Amino acid sequence: MDPLTHGLLGAVAARAVLGPQFGRPLGHAGWMIGAAAGMLPDVDFFIRSEADPLLNIEYHRQFTHSLVAIPVGGALAALPWLTFRKFRIEWRAVLAAGLLGYATHGVLDACTTYGTHLAWPFSPARASWNLMTTIGPLFTLFLLLGLAFAALRRTRAPAIAALALCLAYVGAAGWQRGKAEAALDRIAQARGHAVDRAEIFPTVGNPLVWRTLYRSGDTLHADRVRVPLSGNAQWKQGPRMAHMDERDLTPAERADPRVRRDFHRFSYFSAGWVTRAPRDASVVADARYSLATDDFEPIWGVRFKPAQPVPTEWVARDRERKIPLDELWQEISGRAEGFRPLPP
Repeated sequence: MDPLTHGLLGAVAARAVLGPQFGRPLGHAGWMIGAAAGMLPDVDFFIRSEADPLLNIEYHRQFTHSLVAIPVGGALAALPWLTFRKFRIEWRAVLAAGLLGYATHGVLDACTTYGTHLAWPFSPARASWNLMTTIGPLFTLFLLLGLAFAALRRTRAPAIAALALCLAYVGAAGWQRGKAEAALDRIAQARGHAVDRAEIFPTVGNPLVWRTLYRSGDTLHADRVRVPLSGNAQWKQGPRMAHMDERDLTPAERADPRVRRDFHRFSYFSAGWVTRAPRDASVVADARYSLATDDFEPIWGVRFKPAQPVPTEWVARDRERKIPLDELWQEISGRAEGFRPLPP
């Protein structure tokens, strides 16, 4: 999730939970500690190396986001305030604010499509619940308003209400995601496809339009599904891509052990959704995300250069990612062309 939302959630959680049981109220310092702690886990973003372009994606959202990191991370977040005597007197409340803020970070990231390593180091699995994208305007707005009113009125009620609205949003997204999964099953069945694996991804800022992705044999099928709050779901056919694994590397790429290693690292990062970019076959791409709604234009991928000192190039187009708000609104409102009823 974006840093602003992480900070707001940490602040709102600290403001909503901290009460007289922790001693004298911290005032504005309480939510400030929570905000700083809520953003702190993303310090792992700065782990990177020019000699290893995949180092960042390997360690970002890993150990600092784990549940076992909460005690240490929360204490570190509280430490700057504890250097002041007036806050040391209320050390329990300061530490609680740091722990609460830090604890929100990994759980929120797990709600996104990218996910995070909540169970590190006990499990390599990435928790990814696919309930929100990394930008959630309505979710962020709930938190912003809750924090603003809680700070101005010096009461916890608006913060508690904001958390309740955010939980309701996530719950509604989970309900909608279930209906999108059912739609995917009907689409694949109508095509006569056996689904080997499937995932459902939300689109920006709403729980109504979803991107479905499933593998049948060696082919990936990506479609769009609109699931209204009431009424019947609709779908729009999307692109097909060839699934890729190590055997699909070129002979030169397979001959380089560093390339093979980096392919598996990228495949792990992409949760196994790997394909060649349609317009540049030299790019091994993450099929989960696309710059286009009607076609597949990868947001990121890797390009291998066997026998070179640095054999892997990180190819990123995320800065080109401009949300087509007009197109998205047409889909959300049900006026986009190409959508049709689900197959019987």
